Amino acid sequence: MTNSLAAEKATAAAWFRQLRDEITTAFEALEDSHDQGPFAEAEPGRFEVTETKRQSDDGSDTGGGLMSVMRGGRVFEKVGVNVSTVYGQLGERAQQAMAARKGIPGMKDDPRFWASGISLVAHMRNPHVPAVHMNTRMFWTPHAWWFGGGSDLNPCIEYDEDTTHFHDQQKRHLDPHGPGHYPRLKDWADEYFYIPHRKRARGVGGIFMDDYCTGDWQTDFALTQDIGRAFLPAFLPLVEKRRVQPFTEADKDTQLVHRGLYAEYNLVYDRGTKFGLETGHDPDAVLMSLPPLAKWV
Repeated sequence: MTNSLAAEKATAAAWFRQLRDEITTAFEALEDSHDQGPFAEAEPGRFEVTETKRQSDDGSDTGGGLMSVMRGGRVFEKVGVNVSTVYGQLGERAQQAMAARKGIPGMKDDPRFWASGISLVAHMRNPHVPAVHMNTRMFWTPHAWWFGGGSDLNPCIEYDEDTTHFHDQQKRHLDPHGPGHYPRLKDWADEYFYIPHRKRARGVGGIFMDDYCTGDWQTDFALTQDIGRAFLPAFLPLVEKRRVQPFTEADKDTQLVHRGLYAEYNLVYDRGTKFGLETGHDPDAVLMSLPPLAKWV
């Protein structure tokens, strides 16, 4: 491993950890400031932090990370913000889960890999507040490296102005990298977060990229960072606006049914879920994205 490559890996892993720290701090501050509405009497939520481990087939330790989960707060019913850095060798099924859009050069002869990233899913108390997903990540193999990630909004009760704000913030952060990035990554998200067996989207979209490599590591990493930086300004104002809005039992029922869509997508189609389970990562961390309660009609 060259010094440059080692430095790039360390830089990416440190950034994902920094972003995790910023987000968990902001979410706990939301819990502290939420002193109105139907859940104001509850104790402010706090993240429970657990170390996670990845084990290879022979039981050796091959990296891990932090699983941070908050349950039953004033604002968040369940939210997880995970970071991990894992490495080792990939079997054939894990290789397929790792890169669906292209083959991995040289992987059959040298199946080593390294991956680091952050993954976030938030399921909210108030059904007027949208659920949200965000992740960014870097993968490396001996013959290739690439970035991936994005964020998408999943409201059970849709508000056009909320959707507009969320997308406007994504665009504002992507436009400095070139005017073509936002529309391309928006279309990519619309394609990726589609549920074929329901013939509908999981939510109202966002941005997404995968297997992204122009050959310029610094440029691609800068784009990945701004995808992460866009998250809080895109999401927090929506929480602030909707968190004390009155809701009915019918609204809550709508939320639970919509969560069923989220669970179906993550268990059937999501590549991150498949990759995590195929590579031996902590299953509780991998399945952190599932909602605490859901229903099907």
